[in-house]
Amino acid sequence: MFTIESRIHVDGISGQEIYDFLLDCTDERYQAWWPGTHLRLHSVARGEDHVGDVMFMDEYVGRRRVRNTIVVVEAVRGHRIVWQFGRRFRLPVRLTLELTDQDGGVDLRHVISVGYRGIGRVFDPLLRLYFDREFAAAMDEHVRTEFPLIRDRIPRAEATSNQRVHEPAPAKTVCAARLAGPQVTPGKRE
Repeated sequence: MFTIESRIHVDGISGQEIYDFLLDCTDERYQAWWPGTHLRLHSVARGEDHVGDVMFMDEYVGRRRVRNTIVVVEAVRGHRIVWQFGRRFRLPVRLTLELTDQDGGVDLRHVISVGYRGIGRVFDPLLRLYFDREFAAAMDEHVRTEFPLIRDRIPRAEATSNQRVHEPAPAKTVCAARLAGPQVTPGKRE
């Protein structure tokens, strides 16, 4: 098993706002978040308190198009979402988003965990063909770009219909990416 991890702080938004946006997303809202890169994200089936929600996701990460059915396997309101790729046949790929409100914004930890446990680990080298260093770098750049953009796409409760949704806060992004696992060391990004 190996992971691709990015961390970022985004000012002017809360973990609850990101949580609600992502789990109640429509294709139109997703496309408006990052036009041309985010193509589709919508619910196909709903679970209780979002656990068990089945969603369809389609986006570009760097030059690669990533599209799949994803299932919410864990949801802690405002703090954590875990999606697993695949609907009928669960793939050994999970995306975890951890959200911690701090300093007028949110500290965000974005982790893709890839691989099998037990005897299935013999297939992990095949998964590394797709989830390679190039993908890890592209995913880090993707996370670094997309989450400051989301802040400006979420309507604020205090805004009236005549007001601008909100004045964007200056972006403060501190991001560190890591591709962890055997035989892979991350490159330092500035």
